[in-house]
Amino acid sequence: MENDAYDRIGDEPPIYEETSFSGGTTSNGNGYGNGEHRAARPSVVSAFGHDTLDRVPNIDFYRNAGSVSGHRAVRPSLQELHDVFQKKGRISVTNTMEDGEGSDGTPSDDVESVIPLDNKGGAVRFGWIKGVLVRCMLNIWGVMLFIRLSWVFGQAGWGLGIVVIALSCVVTTVTGLSMSAICTNGVVRGGGAYYLISRSLGPEFGGSIGLIFAFANAVAVAMYVVGFAETVVDLLKENDAIMIDELNDIRIIGCISVVLLLGISVAGMEWEAKAQVGLLIILLIAIANVFVGTVIPASTDKKSKGFFNYDVKVFMENFPPDFRDGETFFSVFAIFFPAATGILAGANISGDLKDPQAALPKGTLLAILITGVTYLGVALCVSATVVRDATGNINNTIAAGMGMLCNGTNAAACEQGWDFSSCDVNGCKFGSMNNFQVMTMVSGFGPLITAGTFSATLSSALASLVSAPKVFQALCKDNIYAALKFFAKGHGKNNEPIRGYVLTFIIAVAFIIIGDLNVIAPIISNFFLASYALINFSCFHASYAKSPGWRPAYRYYNMWLSLFGAVLCCGVMFVINWWAALLTYAIEIFLYIYVTVKKPNVNWGSSTQAVTFVSAVNNALSLTGVEDHIKNFRPQCIVLTGAPKNRPALLDLAHCFTKNYGLCLTCEVFVGPRTETLTDVNAGMEKNQMWLNKKKRKAFYAAVACDSFRQGTENLLQASGLGRLKPNILMMGFKKDWRTADTADVQSYVGVLHDAFDFEYGTVVLRMNQGLDISHIIKAQEEMEREAQEQKDLEKEELAEENKGKSIFRKSRKLSTQGLTSRASVKTPQSPQAVVVNERLVSTSTQFQRKQGKGTIDVWWMFDDGGLTLLLPYILTTRKKFKDCKMRIFIAGQQGRTEQDKHEMKSLLEKFRIKYADIHVIDDITQNPNTSSWKMFEDMIEPFRLHEGSKSTTLAEALRKDNPWKISDAELDTFEEKTNLQVRLNELLQENSRAANLIIVSMPIARLGSVSDHLYMAWLDILTKNLPPTILIRGNHKSVLTFYS
Repeated sequence: MENDAYDRIGDEPPIYEETSFSGGTTSNGNGYGNGEHRAARPSVVSAFGHDTLDRVPNIDFYRNAGSVSGHRAVRPSLQELHDVFQKKGRISVTNTMEDGEGSDGTPSDDVESVIPLDNKGGAVRFGWIKGVLVRCMLNIWGVMLFIRLSWVFGQAGWGLGIVVIALSCVVTTVTGLSMSAICTNGVVRGGGAYYLISRSLGPEFGGSIGLIFAFANAVAVAMYVVGFAETVVDLLKENDAIMIDELNDIRIIGCISVVLLLGISVAGMEWEAKAQVGLLIILLIAIANVFVGTVIPASTDKKSKGFFNYDVKVFMENFPPDFRDGETFFSVFAIFFPAATGILAGANISGDLKDPQAALPKGTLLAILITGVTYLGVALCVSATVVRDATGNINNTIAAGMGMLCNGTNAAACEQGWDFSSCDVNGCKFGSMNNFQVMTMVSGFGPLITAGTFSATLSSALASLVSAPKVFQALCKDNIYAALKFFAKGHGKNNEPIRGYVLTFIIAVAFIIIGDLNVIAPIISNFFLASYALINFSCFHASYAKSPGWRPAYRYYNMWLSLFGAVLCCGVMFVINWWAALLTYAIEIFLYIYVTVKKPNVNWGSSTQAVTFVSAVNNALSLTGVEDHIKNFRPQCIVLTGAPKNRPALLDLAHCFTKNYGLCLTCEVFVGPRTETLTDVNAGMEKNQMWLNKKKRKAFYAAVACDSFRQGTENLLQASGLGRLKPNILMMGFKKDWRTADTADVQSYVGVLHDAFDFEYGTVVLRMNQGLDISHIIKAQEEMEREAQEQKDLEKEELAEENKGKSIFRKSRKLSTQGLTSRASVKTPQSPQAVVVNERLVSTSTQFQRKQGKGTIDVWWMFDDGGLTLLLPYILTTRKKFKDCKMRIFIAGQQGRTEQDKHEMKSLLEKFRIKYADIHVIDDITQNPNTSSWKMFEDMIEPFRLHEGSKSTTLAEALRKDNPWKISDAELDTFEEKTNLQVRLNELLQENSRAANLIIVSMPIARLGSVSDHLYMAWLDILTKNLPPTILIRGNHKSVLTFYS
């Protein structure tokens, strides 16, 4: 039969049939889905010279779903390559995309895999100059350059002034290097600092810093606009043109300015970029104007105000610091440092860059260099030409021939023929220390400085107005804060965040009108610094984790330098304002905790995961070098639950034992041919682990595929665990149907118990009268939910067709757990008795999920097994669900020494520091059971007896040969006393513990090869019959309790 998977023409490679993940529609005539295809490639044949399913390496195999830069291709799976020639017919390749996560049929909210819904055709993309360099320079060059820089160097002197600028540049340069490493470690999308931090450190850090960073940019718009408005109002004041009063004029001009900036932003990134270029030209002319002004000969008026062109004596006089009015180096640094921020202006629009990986490092670092040199050059020029104090009085000249001795703080001016000594007594209004308009005086044309001030403030405001919505939109797209999803929507060819622009506008206007910006300013600076600190820490953390996925193309970084940068940023935060730093940390910690609690469903391969893995491996390895100690013993359980949700009572009990402090493995054995069961094994791994996580069960899921249940369990017992993190207890449910089950199943079950004893595992068997397995109810529930969904879809179709009236299916059914359990099967109606049984089974299965009322946990510690039978119930009493239960201890004793046995047990329990309510000594345990109890046991084993004693020797031998698993008369005689003990113990349990919340009993052991499997099952059955929830426990006879310190 011809295989349809191969093309009928020539030696072309096989053609795959694929289902589109976009809902079955095809994007072109070849039938491939939305952006994902398996195209046959002739290069495969030409490369290898024969037909092959294998594909040569290609970038399309490594793209994310919905990649905007190319189609995602899916390579053949390993199973397809391995099994394809064993199968007949056309090869059907299932889609590897998981497109069903959204309830509304939309793609996943993770921006790593989201399919762009808007048409990206014609979107504007910027290169590294216009997109990064220009923006960063405009954002870094602020009003500080023209208004406060001269004051900073006047206070600190140009010696310490250089240190101020250098220290600021060190912070920004180290941050730039760290950012360069991060952004070249993979494709960078929109979101700037938020995107870099969240993809490196995870959603907890990214979500917390993203929100405050976006808010900081929004408030920064108000700060820059107010700075612009104040300059305008000063001009109005000089020309006596105040509209209302200074404060309200600032508000009016500020609001008008924000509206105009918003219009430019909403018009699109292309218009905003053009505006930025225009502002840059003005700013460059203003800066050049300063340098030109320093070489133009000073007029008498300028000299009276302290400007003397370049003079070595002026320069040297300005070298030492001269801190006044309580200023210090750190306070001056705190005032200057905000001028050095703005290095993330390019990163904030990373989604609008042609090649963010190349543009961000180049543009950001070059912007830091250019602006740093500019700040330093302008400051040194002013320091070499302007004295600290000047009167501004043209009459304060020194007449020639007066022979005045020039010394003191005004010696340089004195050498130039000016007497400013009065400034030492009365103070002056001019000079670099007193006049904020020094740059206007120094420049060649004063109005250009005013234009430069306008340009600096408006460009910074415009950059912040664009940055805040872009970062906020990326944050909202990730759905970390579900309430903010509204702001994720974009508009137009550039996916502009119009809603984010409006929100930023509202915040900016609010702070312009009501905000005290002098209080807000240090908080905003600290918000920016917190972002820088986390970017540096992200680079350090990713390097420290040594994940193979950390391969940045930018090599000029150092993990310890990044850590130094992070610490430096944190230190600068406190230097700028200690209370603002504390407030920033408090907000960030609050948001971090919020995101951690909400646990957004995203996985970005963060370095936090990598470090957690490395720490886990190192800790596991360190444990291997430490010998186990009794004091550190804790239950570590293999729990044979099957699928975890099938036996909730068994899982809940195991969880009570291990909680957050021990290892718990929920295990499932798939029985059958490996080729048939491996699919189920692989399909269930992630699904069952996610179910455990959802139910907050601190457990791992493991599954094996084997030819028999016993073999699978044996594999789990031998191979589970890692070093010292190895299970020491096997937990399983009691086989309630052992009397009707196949002989092989009973032998397999008992064989598992024998294997556990052989491998020295402690063994725990749970029996509940209603049983443990609720898989049939879960299956019925899933079937009902499926039918309900089909009905719902049918209703939608009918509504769409009719669009009026009510369909006969209009009434929906509400599926509750009670309703589902009352109907265990949708397909076949059940009897009232079956309904009641199912209701009781579901109620019993959740028993250990509920808080236990006041009662007792009865511990029948018959045999010393190392203390496990006593330790496990004690652990239960430490859990919230069992805290109201008291432990009662039952032990076997001899007649005539009951008090002595009780005293010895009391002394032992006190040494073990285990609390108990009472101790009971059972001294009549050796009595024969009553007739009814023995009759019940005989009826139980009757179908499995040989009765060879009543038959001839030949017939008896034939029976033994044909039925070696049956219980012989000789076996019953040999173990008569042990059998009597089990029956008698059940009578005592009925008598003393019928009202207990939970019963713990020492498990009898069947000697290997001597006790038949059915007799052993009969022992366990009769021992625990008709009792409250009962746990059979047998330790491995190694001590788990000690009274030594």
